[in-house]
Amino acid sequence: MSKKHELLVTAANVKEAEALLQAGADALLIGDDRFGMRLPGSFSMEETAEVAALAAKHNAQVIVSMNNLMSNELLKELPEYVQALGQIGVHAVEFNDPSVLAAIKEHAPHIRLHWNAEMTSTNYATANYWGTKGASRVVLARELNMDEITEMVPFLNVEAQVQVHGMTNIYHSKRSLVQSYMAHQGRPVEGHLGKERGLFLIEAERRDEKFPIYEDMNGTHIMSSEDICILEDLHLMMEAGVHSFKVEGLLKPLAYNEAVVRAYRKAIDMYEADPESYEYDERWLKEVRELQDPERELSFGFFYKEQVY
Repeated sequence: MSKKHELLVTAANVKEAEALLQAGADALLIGDDRFGMRLPGSFSMEETAEVAALAAKHNAQVIVSMNNLMSNELLKELPEYVQALGQIGVHAVEFNDPSVLAAIKEHAPHIRLHWNAEMTSTNYATANYWGTKGASRVVLARELNMDEITEMVPFLNVEAQVQVHGMTNIYHSKRSLVQSYMAHQGRPVEGHLGKERGLFLIEAERRDEKFPIYEDMNGTHIMSSEDICILEDLHLMMEAGVHSFKVEGLLKPLAYNEAVVRAYRKAIDMYEADPESYEYDERWLKEVRELQDPERELSFGFFYKEQVY
């Protein structure tokens, strides 16, 4: 039975998965870099099965990211991967490409489908369309503001998921842009340019802002210079009926992600215990603030901005 308000967090490996479950996560988002994009870590099928078993012990669920751009070559690997997922107790997959939906329906129809089209998940009609095709959840665009989210939920025929904490992707290219840039400068690239390298992009006009940048098998990813934190107003979305709240753990140490999960766990539990007398307590965020990178601000993201597409 799914909980009224799910706390979902990404995990980088099996050890982190267990720690985040113990911290209070209801669900874990993991995946394989071949099929998922911007994952904190890539999980083999054996590791995915291990996490699914751990989650079951905690009465939690595993969601597998399959939101990558699917090539014709990748399609050949889909059936085997999906069949394996179907045998190990995975609860759902996040998809963008209809080829994933088709593969799930054919090879593992008991796995739930969560539609995640990144910044294009902006209206209830399109979300409900994917609902008619088999999706049970929509991952709402991070560019939507609070009013757009809360006013949309009553019109949805599917669950809504919203990112509430962590960094966001602001640019993606299939090309190896950092490697090309360094080659152009005549600087040899030593080693890989992945998440562990700790590279930043700094603009000439905004030198105080650092945008994490890394390359992997899916191309180049530039991330936000701030971290979303909407704990203070989480109750507005719980009130509106948002089902799932995602904590993005990408490029964060485990201790930080554990602290974030504990903070949101407290807020969700307090609200569910007594919605009428619920009141946000600033102390819930104390541990997170202590561990927050001083060069990265906690912000409301787009929650209180009027976005122009």
